[in-house]
Amino acid sequence: MASDSLFDPRDFREALGSFPTGVAVVTAAGAGASHIGITVNSFTSVSLDPPLVLWCIDRRSRRYNAFAAARGFTISILAAGHRSVSMRLAGPGEHSLDGLPLSPTRLGPPALADSLAVFECARESIRQAGDHAIVIGRVLRITRHARAGAPLVYFRGRYSALR
Repeated sequence: MASDSLFDPRDFREALGSFPTGVAVVTAAGAGASHIGITVNSFTSVSLDPPLVLWCIDRRSRRYNAFAAARGFTISILAAGHRSVSMRLAGPGEHSLDGLPLSPTRLGPPALADSLAVFECARESIRQAGDHAIVIGRVLRITRHARAGAPLVYFRGRYSALR
């Protein structure tokens, strides 16, 4: 698909990287009884009343169909120590949660153990936006972990932590 923009797409991507973001992992039911995960840095709040959040997924992702079909999902906000988990679930390849330290949730998809916060969500809607889809979830339950820790952040193509 051609773009009619007046700038180079690579420059656009690099400029977007100038905005530091937190990092989260979204989990949902996969094929059969398994669960899958994906790393996102597009997580944000939408509304307090009702409690809505959103995250985005590339529609070309092999995980897109599973997440688009999921009635609910869990979002785990990552701590600085979750870098290897984030990297594992960020790109093509391994999407399984096998071997990762997980915590059960009431709604089904597990949370990552030791995450800073967990949002258990019912899918509210999915909106197409260019090559991505915006997934909006209604937050049904939250868990905040008391453990102190710095969040994992992403800035200019690199992982970092707030100190």
